[in-house]
Amino acid sequence: MIKVGIVGGTGYTGVELLRLLAKHPEVSLEVITSRSEAGMPVAEMYPNLRGHVDLVFTNPDVDTLSQCDVVFFATPNGVAMTQVPELLAAGVKVIDLAADFRIRDAQLWAKWYGMDHACPKVLEEAVYGLPEMNREAIKSARLVANPGCFPTAVQLGFMPLLENDLIDRRYLIADCKSGVSGAGRGAKVPSLLTEASESLKAYGVPGHRHLPEIRQGLALMANNSPVGLTFVPHLTPMIRGIHATLYARLKDPVGKLQELFENRYANEAFVDVLPAGSHPETRSVKGSNICRIAIHQPQNDDTVVILSAIDNLVKGAAGQAVQNMNIMFGFAEKQGLDIVALMP
Repeated sequence: MIKVGIVGGTGYTGVELLRLLAKHPEVSLEVITSRSEAGMPVAEMYPNLRGHVDLVFTNPDVDTLSQCDVVFFATPNGVAMTQVPELLAAGVKVIDLAADFRIRDAQLWAKWYGMDHACPKVLEEAVYGLPEMNREAIKSARLVANPGCFPTAVQLGFMPLLENDLIDRRYLIADCKSGVSGAGRGAKVPSLLTEASESLKAYGVPGHRHLPEIRQGLALMANNSPVGLTFVPHLTPMIRGIHATLYARLKDPVGKLQELFENRYANEAFVDVLPAGSHPETRSVKGSNICRIAIHQPQNDDTVVILSAIDNLVKGAAGQAVQNMNIMFGFAEKQGLDIVALMP
């Protein structure tokens, strides 16, 4: 049994962590922090946790957090990097669900996030927490950078093709749709029901913060070769879910792409390669830690289309963080995550 703390528990990823960890057989939830809601019972804000979580939100305190075996940061970008060094020094493992440790280059990080990185030396040791790519490194990590939601769906979709050098890496396209919860719990006009409902719009076309993270991961899959990626996210009128439609150009006529994907993910508990001709739906992964993938080669031409669907709050955030925790502490990878998706 390990002691777990959560910093920043009032947002959607924080409550997802609580939902998953409350029933984890190897976890004791010790502390959950929120400066704005200190003193409020967690179940008062999130009544779905009534009877499952009896914690009260408290102000962040390093001494208290230092008594934990692992601390999750479900905080805005820029918060974790100011507190992580002290926790690591106290022997606490850390999983950051924000972007503070995802991009390896501190100057590139500063360019995209508009602030200097507070601990570039710690950044150097952070392990990018995409288990399907970095499982061995995660096992011995002190600090894991949990991937973003769009990056998870996109990287899992392109991975088998890049690892086998089957596509022209200069011309990759990721056309992605996200539910409104991806924007967070804070009140924002574009996220209001009357603004988002019955509408679909692209955003961040000139450059989105997830772009350098995705490029970094895809380049590693391509044997440290740079990739050309056009990434266009869209806001859709649903609460949860990400659907990524990915396009790539095959270098040569290639058959057996279905078999390639099935073999690559045969031993991955949370990647489901659907039968040939399938079209994954976001509702089929809602509430689960599964990424569902389908591969198409329209008209048997040189363009391959990969469809990748995840729940942005689970495999795209809290579920993947718990998956990383399981790996770090030697637990069965599916513990606390063997969840059937919600339908309808």
